[in-house]
Amino acid sequence: MKRVAILISGGGSNMLALLDSMCGDHPARPVLVASNDPAAAGLARAAARGVPVAAVDHRAFAGDRAAFETALLAPILQAQPDILCLAGFMRVLTADFVARFEGRMLNIHPSLLPKYQGLHTHRRALDAGDTEAGCTVHEVTAALDDGPILGQARVPVLPGDTPDTLAARVLVQEHRLYPAVLRRYAAGDRTPILLP
Repeated sequence: MKRVAILISGGGSNMLALLDSMCGDHPARPVLVASNDPAAAGLARAAARGVPVAAVDHRAFAGDRAAFETALLAPILQAQPDILCLAGFMRVLTADFVARFEGRMLNIHPSLLPKYQGLHTHRRALDAGDTEAGCTVHEVTAALDDGPILGQARVPVLPGDTPDTLAARVLVQEHRLYPAVLRRYAAGDRTPILLP
């Protein structure tokens, strides 16, 4: 049984989708949900499901990412995860942090990578006139929103879409895709998943 730690920054809707999936014959179980924001609503949601939680406020380490990551590592290492899932974790991690979990860290990104790395993905897709958008789960590398793609789900861009309406439809697919990829990944299968 693989041990999974999840990092969040907000409400944790993708985290909840992962937690809800890790039951029955799933090859993994959650051991920690951690956040860079002690007020993140997702922490209470995880705790309500019986999952241990931790918070390290990044604002206390202004200008010192290495010190923040050292503090964040303490509860993560104590939980001894086999897999680390970023689920709406809004901090860029250093190459040193990523190297500690090389080949064991996943992220979900709200675009069809390699398109639109970084922020404001839905606005950028609309501005480009794209006819489809979607989300990607990938292995985390030191390069932002890079690394081997493990799964993608696509949604059509509809006439009259705004960044918010497009984001809402993509989020539905994120909640399908991330649990499907984690299940396969925890079982040792890194074959990419393409959801319709």
